[in-house]
Amino acid sequence: MKNNNSRSFLKWAGGKYALMDSIRSLLPEGNSLIEPFVGAGSVFLNTAYDKYVLNDINPDLINLYQHLKKTPEKLIHDAQTYFISANNDAAKYYAIRAEFNQSKDSYYRSVLFLYLNRHCYNGLCRYNLSGGFNVPFGRYKKPYFPEKEMLFFAEKAQKAVFSCQSYDTVINKAKKGSVIYCDPPYAPINQTSNFTSYSAFAFGIPEQRNLAELCYQVAKRKGISILLSNHDTELTRQLYQHAAITPLLVSRSISQKGHKRQKVGELLAMYQLTQG
Repeated sequence: MKNNNSRSFLKWAGGKYALMDSIRSLLPEGNSLIEPFVGAGSVFLNTAYDKYVLNDINPDLINLYQHLKKTPEKLIHDAQTYFISANNDAAKYYAIRAEFNQSKDSYYRSVLFLYLNRHCYNGLCRYNLSGGFNVPFGRYKKPYFPEKEMLFFAEKAQKAVFSCQSYDTVINKAKKGSVIYCDPPYAPINQTSNFTSYSAFAFGIPEQRNLAELCYQVAKRKGISILLSNHDTELTRQLYQHAAITPLLVSRSISQKGHKRQKVGELLAMYQLTQG
C-alpha cells in the first residue's frame, strides 16, 4: 500500500516517516504540538496543528530550519550548488566537512549541513567530543537534492517556532491545551548497541529516567497529553509504567549492508492524565 505521508528533506537515522500512521492515530487534538526532539520533522510535516514548537539540542539543525523558514529560495539555491558530481567524491566530501567544522557562520553551516546530510553515511548526524561533525562519506551514486521537500517544509514552518534548548526546559514551558510528542535518542536494545551520540551530548540511562518522570509529572500536573517513542525493552516498560503502551514492530538495518533487515520492537507510550 502506498504511503502518502510527506517526507523530510533530510536523511535521518531513526526518522519517524514509516511510523506516522501509528503516531498520528494516538496524537489527540490540541491548540499546538510541542516537539522537544524534533529531528527531521516527520511528525511536524504529517500533522495538522495550528501551531508548533519545534526544538532540538542540535544548533546546526535548528539554524538550518530557521534559515529555510526565513529565506527558502536563497537557501535552496545556495545549497543546490553543492550537489554536483565533482562534490560526490570522498576527498571533496572531507574537505567540505572540514570547512563546516571550522566555520562559525550559521547560514554557511546550514548550506553545508544539508550537503553533508545527503552525502554522508546513512544520514547519520554525529559529532565528536570537540563538537566536530565526524560521519564518513556515504558513497552514493547520485545524492538527491530535496528541493520539493524543502519548499513544503518552509511553507509549513510559518506555523512553527524553532528553539535550541534542553528538553526539560521545553516540556516545563508547555501550557494546558498543547500536545507534546517526544522522540528522544533511543534507549539501547542491549549494551552493545548504545548509540546516543546524535549531538555532542550523550543521552544515557539517567536522562531516559528523567525524561520519563518529567513527562509523567507534567502530564499529571497540567493535564497535557504526552506521547513518547522508544525501543520496547524491559527498561523502557519500567520507565513508562504510568503510560499506556502501544507496541510496534519496525524494520531496521542490522548490518552495514542495508539489505539485511529484521523487525525490531518499539513502543509508543502515552501519558494522558486529567488530574490537576
